[in-house]
Amino acid sequence: MELLDAHLVPAVDGVAYGLLLFVVAAGLSLAFGTAGVLNLSHGTLYAIGAYTGAELSDGTWGGLVLGLAAGTAAAALAGAGLSAATVPLARRGHLAQALLTFGLALAGGDLLIQLFGADELPVRVPGALDTSVRLLGHRYPAYRLCFIVMAVLLAVSGTWVLTRTRVGAAVRASADDPQMLAATGHSPRAVHTGVLAAAGALAGAAGVLGAPIIGPGPGTSENVLMLSLVVVVLGGLRSLWATFAAAIAVGEVQTLGVSVLPDLAPYLLFAAMAAVLVFRSRFAEPAAVHGPQDPDPVARLRRRLAARLGARRAATATGPADGTTDGTAGGAGDAKPSADPGVPGDSAGPPAPPGAHSGLGGFVRGAAWRRAAPLLVLLVLLIALPGMLDSYSISLAGSALALGLLAVSVTILTGYAGLPTLGQTAPFAVGAYATANLADAGWTVGPVQIVLSALAAAVFSAVTGPAVIRARGTTVLMITLAVGELTSAVINQVKSVTGGADGLVGFPSTQALWGGEGMTDEGDLYNYALVVAVVAVAVTLLVLRSPAGKLLTGTRGAEARMRASGHPVGRYLLVAHVCAGALAGVGGSLMVSVQQYLSPADVGFEIAAFALLAVVIGGTTSVIGALLGAGLIVFTRDWVAGSWPGHGPLLLGALFIAAVYLLPRGLAGLRGGPGRSGRAPNGPRTATTASASTPSPAGKVSP
Repeated sequence: MELLDAHLVPAVDGVAYGLLLFVVAAGLSLAFGTAGVLNLSHGTLYAIGAYTGAELSDGTWGGLVLGLAAGTAAAALAGAGLSAATVPLARRGHLAQALLTFGLALAGGDLLIQLFGADELPVRVPGALDTSVRLLGHRYPAYRLCFIVMAVLLAVSGTWVLTRTRVGAAVRASADDPQMLAATGHSPRAVHTGVLAAAGALAGAAGVLGAPIIGPGPGTSENVLMLSLVVVVLGGLRSLWATFAAAIAVGEVQTLGVSVLPDLAPYLLFAAMAAVLVFRSRFAEPAAVHGPQDPDPVARLRRRLAARLGARRAATATGPADGTTDGTAGGAGDAKPSADPGVPGDSAGPPAPPGAHSGLGGFVRGAAWRRAAPLLVLLVLLIALPGMLDSYSISLAGSALALGLLAVSVTILTGYAGLPTLGQTAPFAVGAYATANLADAGWTVGPVQIVLSALAAAVFSAVTGPAVIRARGTTVLMITLAVGELTSAVINQVKSVTGGADGLVGFPSTQALWGGEGMTDEGDLYNYALVVAVVAVAVTLLVLRSPAGKLLTGTRGAEARMRASGHPVGRYLLVAHVCAGALAGVGGSLMVSVQQYLSPADVGFEIAAFALLAVVIGGTTSVIGALLGAGLIVFTRDWVAGSWPGHGPLLLGALFIAAVYLLPRGLAGLRGGPGRSGRAPNGPRTATTASASTPSPAGKVSP
């Protein structure tokens, strides 16, 4: 009884906190489970309601009612706008939706700060609720007890609407069978808009009523979003009551857990989220590929290449029977342009002279040159940069190279292995903190730091890999997000190694080679970063273009066929996960050497989202594109934003939105490769893209 008495107030606080999360998570679950939208801007919808309610609150019942009406309406309108924004992405899968909504969250958060200021706003509640009551001998805020009652009523009414009314039936039908819904005379598009507007309204109402509990201020939207994601994952998407129970559990961990188990509380939530996702993924077999099954995708690729070479030789030797050149309209043997970048279709000009392009050697040499040319151009530009930029811009270029290696590691997992990730900053952080601690211990030689940091990151990825490689699609995003957040929690707790929230600074500078001096000049640091990045990218490209890389691509494009032919797909994915982690560790080591300081913000969720955006900008299977995308992000975040102080998130949000809409296949798609055939982007295999896009042939590698 004494223990219960000591923790009574935190326990009741946990109920209030959990019910607040339930109202928010119910909207997120509705958007994702019914409308199919992975909305990473849901926390911003809460913030819209919270800021509006705080601005209109004046300590009267009229102010509370007005704030509730205005905040709910504003968030509902934003939700309806989100419906219009996501409709063009309906067939592109949840990855594009996640990036778009994250960009909207960045832009919306910046606009809210511009409108309401950067400080946390005070919230005034009606006088009758701005007091405390006796609760089993303890004083407790009356407003929180009132909020508990309102949230329970909202849960009951929401469940009744979804299960007992015609509106609820239409909503359920839109998720289960939209064609049947349309046949009954209802518009699935209108229901989709209504569902997202209702989800926004729930988040906005929660923001107004929950502002005295989680007040409006910087970081509010991110905190609410993360906690809501945990609730949705733990509760699932099928039952509001399961979501209700999960929200109460999360609320108790956030309040009662901090007072009972303060050392473990930061890890419990995301550890539970990862455990539930991994457990569920054990019961989900990888999607099968229907239709004729080729026993070996690599052999299929070789046969296609041999057939194409045979057709080229035949065309060169004989030419078309009707006198027209091969490949032109009306020719008897019209050849379709190749859908694979770097593999040319038959030209429309006269036949080449005998021997000009005959044989496998000439074809391979031409294709190799076409692949190598962009790399050489990029390398020349990177070498010439120090002579064209000032010191600050050179340091930004070094940081872009470090972020570029992180983006390339995401390319390996997302584009080649089909595992979209939001947690690759975890091995990136391991490599970064390993380098900082090695330097502090006197190990300042660059190659030693690189190798040991890569090894530490590889070991970390080997430990976490089995939890990731079994899942697919959105589940991978959530598991890797949980891994990244758990790593962030460790960084903030283990201050003796990481410095906690203050980070690490003041460690010795990196030496390029044994016996050299520590590098402090921006030009020297950039040259060091460039050499390391060139070596790392060259090794990555060699591996991706080797038979091992073709097998990895085959697991993504034809996983069921690979399994049926006896290939150990799980082993391939685990090796890819470990190698990508090692590459991310190299990027983290470079970042520390270039910046000469390290903070938790350098390895947080935002950086993970930036790396994923860089991959989308460049094209999910383009290594060069990932590097260019990383450079564009650093240019926008640090250089352009410097000319418009305080608006960095708005500019980055605009970059997210523009990249998702304007570059559906990334920069690599602008070269006239797969995009010419009108196929959907070769993104990671999710539940949506698996049926909406044609898998890329095994062995196709973009530079």
